[in-house]
Amino acid sequence: MSRVRDASVAARIITGVPRTRILLMSALALAVAGCGGIVTRTSEGLTRGILGHDDPETVKSGMPAFLLVMDGLIEADPDDADRLAGGATLYTAYAATFVDDAARRKRLATRALGYGERSACAEDEDLCGLRAAPFDQASAVVAAYGDEAEDAKPLFTLAQSWLGWIKANSDDFAAVAELPRAQGLLERVLALDPDNGDAHLYMGILETVRPPALGGRPEEGRKHFERAIELSKGTDLAAKVQFAESYARMLFDRELHDRLLNEVVAAPTEAGSRTLQNVMAQERARALLASADDYF
Repeated sequence: MSRVRDASVAARIITGVPRTRILLMSALALAVAGCGGIVTRTSEGLTRGILGHDDPETVKSGMPAFLLVMDGLIEADPDDADRLAGGATLYTAYAATFVDDAARRKRLATRALGYGERSACAEDEDLCGLRAAPFDQASAVVAAYGDEAEDAKPLFTLAQSWLGWIKANSDDFAAVAELPRAQGLLERVLALDPDNGDAHLYMGILETVRPPALGGRPEEGRKHFERAIELSKGTDLAAKVQFAESYARMLFDRELHDRLLNEVVAAPTEAGSRTLQNVMAQERARALLASADDYF
């Protein structure tokens, strides 16, 4: 990504990161590896229950308990990469999706990013200190990291928590200036795992939040959105909402905008682990349709 030109554009970049989509990643947080068979089976069942729930308010009320459980599991084994990744993911999901108070969101996002950095470092010492390293040095490490799709996981966890932290601190230009580093991680994720629909969605947003005159690449973004939808076989309603909001609105394509959102409104929300995010995406689709006449 080219350098951010001014603070207003920078803030718009990071506010494009989806609230609804980021919740999906909480699945990783509850599937705690190495915690014993009973805990693992229980956490997997809780994951399915949360992501398959159709009432966001119920989930919002219950998630803080899982944050504390995850903190305790990490405290018991502070160098376990999987537990740290789980903490990063769960805190990122909760802060970005359910927390409105700015100061509180910053605290939670900072904890998430700390867990994300520690997880990447625990996974491979080559990934230690990426935020503090000079940009060119860190970029070279990321570009050379990994050989297969499995290697993308620590990069994606770090990128996700980093984007959540930047979003929470979007009033701080120094924080937003770290965005190219997080995007570099996503680019490497897709090089290793081209079928990662979540990474495609994030890249779609990052490519479309700036107009072409300021370095945006909307047609590249469109390809990422379409690929994310394709990989989900159309069940990812959040991807369609982001496609409409980030791409169609940017290009004032009312026909595409309304088609995508009407498809979301008409679609069934029940889709296994996508149910919760689909319910939230459908709510957003209705709001965007209601405001369309004023926008276009």
